[in-house]
Amino acid sequence: MMAEHRRPRDAADPDRFPPHQPELPPQLPKPPGAPHQAPFGAPNAASLDAPDAGPRPPAGGLPKPPSAQPDRSRFQPASFRAPAHRGPGGPGPGGGRGPGGFGRPVEKPKDFQGTLKKLIRYLGRYRLALLAVVIFAIASTVFSIVGPKILGNATTELFNGIVAKLAGTGDGPDFTLIANILVFLLGLYLISALFQAMQGLIMTQVANRVCYTLRRSIDEKITRLPLAYFDTVSTGDVMSHITNDVDVIQQSLAQSVTQILTTIAMLIGTLAMMLSISWQMTLIGLATLPVSAVVIMFVIKNSQKHFISQQSFLGEVNGLVEENYGAHTIVKAFNREQAVTSDFNDSNNSLYDAAWHANFLSGLMMPIMNIIGNLGYVVVCIVGAWLAIQGRIMVGDIQAFIQYQRNFQQPIVQVSQISNILQQTLAGAERIFSFLTEPELPSEVSAETAVNPEDVEASVRFEHVRFGYKPEVVVIQDFSTSVAPGQKIAIVGHTGAGKTTLVKLLERFYDVDSGRILVGGHNIQDFRRSDLRNLIGMVLQDTWLFNGTIMENIRYGKLDASDDQVIEAARVAQADRFIRTLPGGYQMELNEEASNVSQGQKQLLTIARAVLHDPRILILDEATSSIDTRTEIQIQQAMDNLMASRTSFIIAHRLSTIKNADLILVVDNGDIVEQGTHAELLARHGAYAKLYNSQFENIDE
Repeated sequence: MMAEHRRPRDAADPDRFPPHQPELPPQLPKPPGAPHQAPFGAPNAASLDAPDAGPRPPAGGLPKPPSAQPDRSRFQPASFRAPAHRGPGGPGPGGGRGPGGFGRPVEKPKDFQGTLKKLIRYLGRYRLALLAVVIFAIASTVFSIVGPKILGNATTELFNGIVAKLAGTGDGPDFTLIANILVFLLGLYLISALFQAMQGLIMTQVANRVCYTLRRSIDEKITRLPLAYFDTVSTGDVMSHITNDVDVIQQSLAQSVTQILTTIAMLIGTLAMMLSISWQMTLIGLATLPVSAVVIMFVIKNSQKHFISQQSFLGEVNGLVEENYGAHTIVKAFNREQAVTSDFNDSNNSLYDAAWHANFLSGLMMPIMNIIGNLGYVVVCIVGAWLAIQGRIMVGDIQAFIQYQRNFQQPIVQVSQISNILQQTLAGAERIFSFLTEPELPSEVSAETAVNPEDVEASVRFEHVRFGYKPEVVVIQDFSTSVAPGQKIAIVGHTGAGKTTLVKLLERFYDVDSGRILVGGHNIQDFRRSDLRNLIGMVLQDTWLFNGTIMENIRYGKLDASDDQVIEAARVAQADRFIRTLPGGYQMELNEEASNVSQGQKQLLTIARAVLHDPRILILDEATSSIDTRTEIQIQQAMDNLMASRTSFIIAHRLSTIKNADLILVVDNGDIVEQGTHAELLARHGAYAKLYNSQFENIDE
């Protein structure tokens, strides 16, 4: 039972989770296995603070972060670690909820100016649309800015009319004039809203086109990258380029660009209108800004450390949930339920404490700023009344000025939000541009000069091949051998001897450092890669199936194959019988990880795919490693029939499966140490005989 359980994902797997850990503040402990905090796409911790979201904090006050994290080694296998946690921590600007994400850690680009220039150049193709956005943004803001001044005229007219009537010098307010002013004001606001809608529509189209182009460029780039790139970069990082990084650019372009333009126009226009009313009142209004800035800096300084801790503990809690509940069978098998629950409670309480402090401090921002703003309004009203009494301004100007002062403070608050969003956007753009400039596969021969695969026989020859994944580490030393058309070659050796590397070189997944590989007497570098790989079919130990029907997965070997051809290939691979027992048969939908079929059934499907491909050269890399002995016997004859007219390379640890190979190559450290048939090699009592006999050692103990 345990052997069949899926291995839980863990941080030890470099293809899934990079081992980097973030720096934590000195007063908070660094939890073991603290995940890497990446900038985008994480769930917000606020959801974990819901009343029913988990254990309540202990009585007697909020829990403090423990001085030392619990030792998980007492109940977890060594391979279990908290998985990497990606994301800023929430949907708010700057990375989470709260007033604009103040205090939340924001990822910054390494080269701010350089990345900004690249992004501007990339947007250059949309210059006309962006120019229209600028015009509409300025026009919308101008019409919006003059509104309070016109409304102030209506207020002045109403006030003067009432005063005149009370004094007996007039008939009261001229409501016809006031109505005309209000209708005119409504028209201005409608025009402003129309311009704002136009700029939003255009910017949304530009943002979607940019992101469409970026995703297409990234996808095309992936197909042009050598496999050596993916040996050093995790799959998650590559996926984040096409998802998280592009998404944050799209959101920034669709929202932040128009917000930046509107904010700049609003600041300039509002300040001009305030000065036109009274420079004294303007100075009073501006005097509140330094006080607000001090409050903002204080909150940011004191809350950021808690947001960092919140992200770290959130990643730890997510890791515990994934590793313990994803491998729940293992937890139950070792009776570790109480230990798992206790450790989760410790981490959850630490997360509660960090999230409470972070959100409490950031939540103080707006109330304090509102108090400062309201005090400014009081002083402005007092000074404005004094100026109105002196006849230097109108009563309506006081009302208009208060509106302008409020409008002036809003862009100031938005500046911090825009700054954080801009840094996140440029950080994502920097990673994308860096990815797009990665070295690509060497250029290949043109279609006119390339070898025609139709005229090539299925012979293979390795001539003094030398290769290493890294220049300083040589895997294949000096490998030479010849394989005749239709010959069945078995390659055996201990793990790491270079067996799979040889077939990767044959497929040109990597190019040799020296020597050459010939197919049909032609250097494989004289083929186009697509033509070479059409000659070769592979069945690997690691099966790969995609989300789709079984029929579609088998047809992947030959996209224009008919249903009858697919079914016949499945029969040859001994997969037809089990397929028909599944719900839906050939139309059964495989999930994303193909976990609704067994590992052995997955390999039968990949074998059927290779049969349908009908290659001239066949490579079987531990193709039957996950198939039971009975099924292996059933398909062995079918595989022999399949390989009868093909040049075949078989890599196997089950040496009993290669007894009938025409030639067996024993590889050690990238060199051939023995070669011959099964009987010949056993008679020599050499390396092959030791490997073969090791399968039966200690069988009686």
